[in-house]
Amino acid sequence: MTPRIVLATAACALLVAGVAYAWTVVGPVGPALPLRLVGDYPLTGNANRFDYASIDERRGIMWVAHMGDGSVVAFDVKSNRVTLTVPLGSGASVRGIVAAGGDVYAAAQGLGAVVVLDGANGRRLATVPAGDVDGLAYDPLTQRIFVSDESGGRDTVIGTRTHTIAGNVALGGEAGNTQYDPVSRHIFVGVQTRDELAEIDPAALKIVRRFALPGCSSSHSVAIDASERAAYVGCQHNARLVRLDLRTGRVTASGGVGIGVDVLALDPGLHRLYAASESGVVSVFDVANGALTRVAQAFLHLNAHVVAVDPATHRVYFPLSSVGGKPVMRVMEPR
Repeated sequence: MTPRIVLATAACALLVAGVAYAWTVVGPVGPALPLRLVGDYPLTGNANRFDYASIDERRGIMWVAHMGDGSVVAFDVKSNRVTLTVPLGSGASVRGIVAAGGDVYAAAQGLGAVVVLDGANGRRLATVPAGDVDGLAYDPLTQRIFVSDESGGRDTVIGTRTHTIAGNVALGGEAGNTQYDPVSRHIFVGVQTRDELAEIDPAALKIVRRFALPGCSSSHSVAIDASERAAYVGCQHNARLVRLDLRTGRVTASGGVGIGVDVLALDPGLHRLYAASESGVVSVFDVANGALTRVAQAFLHLNAHVVAVDPATHRVYFPLSSVGGKPVMRVMEPR
């Protein structure tokens, strides 16, 4: 057998193995997503990567991190148009974003800081050094922002009244996404390198519980279901989603998701969870009454790894980096 044939045979074997692995881990794609297209609406900037999104329900504005453009985009969910674009710098690499208390907090990884913007006009209020920043969550009781310092292995804490560092919480491993639970009034953060979920007391600034996540490799994505007392965690290395019962501290269910699972979005009214992945596959789960049942899984669009939900209308938002060479917000609604 010639070297060329040997190489071709090896490549084919790797391809087959990769497809088999994906099929085993992710599962078959289908049925189609239970969503109807409302439309694709223009976003500003170049056709490059977006990251997280956060809705200011009072103003009806979806704030989107345009990571590749180094900017933050305000998208009006009533008129389906961009109302404001705030440049933070070409190398800002904006990742996490959260609208809280009338302001907007953007995690600019390239700046090693959280940039605070006025939610009404986009005016820059402060730039707070916070490390290798990624996901953010707001605790309304202490009026603090908790920021995932990914490679720093901690959550950095910012006071929203002073826009200064209020402390930090060491996680003992790489920080994944950070989320707030309105029932316990605690902060939950994935600890990726420990395959754990950590629970933080936001007043005391200390970890009060750690939850092991069997079956989860790299606990990156986190969504909190307050009514069901559950946390859903996306596991990036093995393309799984696990359900953690916050009452018992045990994983009660798991399911396959797209390779490179990234952003999770919960519609609490419909008890529906959306999981978007780097592979462009979107998975939809029914999470009512303690369930974690995958009802649909399909390829949406290349790099459709960001998803957000408006709980008032149940509409689902996917900022897409390139549709016909231009960035768009794909708006869909349940059918």
